[in-house]
Amino acid sequence: MSTDFRWGILASGGIAQAFARDLSFFNNHIVAAVGSRSKESAEAFAIEFPGCVAYGSYEELVNDPTLDAIYVATPHPYHVSNTVLALNAGKPVLCEKPLTINAQEARQMKAAADANGVALMEAMWARFLPHMYKVREIVALGVLGDIWAVEADHGQRLSDYANPRHWEPSLGGGALLDLGIYPISFAHMVLGKPDSITSSATFTDKGVDASSTAIFNYKSGAQAILTSNMMVSTPCRATICGTLGKIEIDRTFYNPAAMRVIMHDGTTNEYPNDYKGHGLREQAKEFERVVRSGAMNSPILTPDESIEIMGSLDEIRRQIGLIYPSEK
Repeated sequence: MSTDFRWGILASGGIAQAFARDLSFFNNHIVAAVGSRSKESAEAFAIEFPGCVAYGSYEELVNDPTLDAIYVATPHPYHVSNTVLALNAGKPVLCEKPLTINAQEARQMKAAADANGVALMEAMWARFLPHMYKVREIVALGVLGDIWAVEADHGQRLSDYANPRHWEPSLGGGALLDLGIYPISFAHMVLGKPDSITSSATFTDKGVDASSTAIFNYKSGAQAILTSNMMVSTPCRATICGTLGKIEIDRTFYNPAAMRVIMHDGTTNEYPNDYKGHGLREQAKEFERVVRSGAMNSPILTPDESIEIMGSLDEIRRQIGLIYPSEK
């Protein structure tokens, strides 16, 4: 059996290129094929990766029998159709975050994965970074005591760029799905599904959220304060505070980052960042493990948890009044 893990890249935009380039840190992950809506775009993408086959349609890509998995990197509203296409072709799918634009579509994806007996995982790459493994370990061991407060923010000055997927309602634009997904997924990782949510937002002239704030409330008394903003750059840090100590994750918390544990008595343990590369490859490594083991999902982020996260995003959008054209 070949040790190579052969990827088909569905779409040829910026995040697809970043993912494919980061795979070069592994010897056995191969960018074997790319599919785009135009053969020209696929061919331009493929030039960078020796042996990569260029397909002028997604259908041709997912039906390539040599591929071990498909990475879906299209804009949010197309995730469900592109992913289901690949799942129905019997291909495991690693789909960019957020998994879909709403929980209903996420359930549709999971149903297709179950029906075809193939793996599905949301490409929330931050979950798979080394410092996030350490965060989960520290929390699980009770080092921090009872968790009472989580804070995380993600703000980028996207107003300097005219990328339509950030601004157009038809492409699922807005700060929430593109940036807010990171702090929201982080809160779900640490505290689980909230018992209630309170949220507010400001809007662009095109009707998508320019900024949003959500407070997750839990029966334990814990709260998570989560913000996103695409008009200004914010600190992009995260903290987890418990009765015995806290974790501080430096900018940018969703990238490979340094962090520290500060105990109530002042004792501090530093965890420096010595990671090389972007970090998108770690999710690929875990997905390879899942696929080769015959499993349907990863315990680090299951489709059921992704559905819960989409449910939280749905509730925030309901409260702020953000509805995408495909939902009307």
